[in-house]
Amino acid sequence: MADYNQPIIIKKIKKNRHVHHGGAWKIAYADFVTAMMAFFLLLWLISMTSDEQKKGLADYFAPTSVSASTSGAGGIMGGNSLDDTGSQRSGSAIAVGDPATSPPSTTTGSQESQIESKDGFTAGVNSAEGSSQPDLKSTYDKNFHAAAASIRQAWQALPNITDIADNLLIEETKDGLNIQIVDQDGDPMFPEGSKYPYETTRQAIAAIAPVLQQLPNQINISGHTAAGTTYTNPRYGSWELSSDRANTVRSILGEFGLNQDHIHSVIGRSTTDPFFNNDPYMAANERIEITVLYEAPPVPPEMEP
Repeated sequence: MADYNQPIIIKKIKKNRHVHHGGAWKIAYADFVTAMMAFFLLLWLISMTSDEQKKGLADYFAPTSVSASTSGAGGIMGGNSLDDTGSQRSGSAIAVGDPATSPPSTTTGSQESQIESKDGFTAGVNSAEGSSQPDLKSTYDKNFHAAAASIRQAWQALPNITDIADNLLIEETKDGLNIQIVDQDGDPMFPEGSKYPYETTRQAIAAIAPVLQQLPNQINISGHTAAGTTYTNPRYGSWELSSDRANTVRSILGEFGLNQDHIHSVIGRSTTDPFFNNDPYMAANERIEITVLYEAPPVPPEMEP
């Protein structure tokens, strides 16, 4: 017979469970994915930029080392200047009155004065006898370095600059600071046969005006066309088109701040001065040149002896 007095034994079986780690790993993984996305985005941006844009970015982020000496010109930038090796002396628009960077002035009974604009560009204005021509050219060189850096930064700030980055050129030549807006194959700056530029081109031209206004130098604007273009109107050809485009650029510069007394000449050169002499049919021969001249500005009547 069954023993009803025997105790009933109930066994509890414990199951091993995984330790709960929480969601910390998800945050770490999200941070890793975000970092990788930013890294590959940076690589893509670097591959899309031109050499000039890379140089401008390097100058902008380069460590600064401003001279402890103060400029006789004073002003916002205190006489800091920018040279070809980078932003050793910071600023996008820089004065040139720093004794550490300015050439020694030669005085022969007369004294050269410096006029400084609000953005830091300076221009040597001669008194009765005036300073030597090499000193004046050195002053312009430093102004041109600062102006070139400012123009590049102004272009980089445009929203659609990557679309026309290869069409915008700026360099210092024997004549002065040369700014060129050139056509590329399949990427013209003006509609065919039109004197009015595309909107992106117009924005690039407009960005130059405030910088040029700070320079005391005179400016030449010339229009150029490529060979081989046919014109339906027998009374309107490459000479008329190149002249009209140059004059349109002058008008845009004036609209955005460049005083017309800065303009020395507006010229249409047709196909006579190609960008590539060995191939006058290339698209890049169709261009606009804006040259800031080394020539000294005209002396205002009130300053004449």
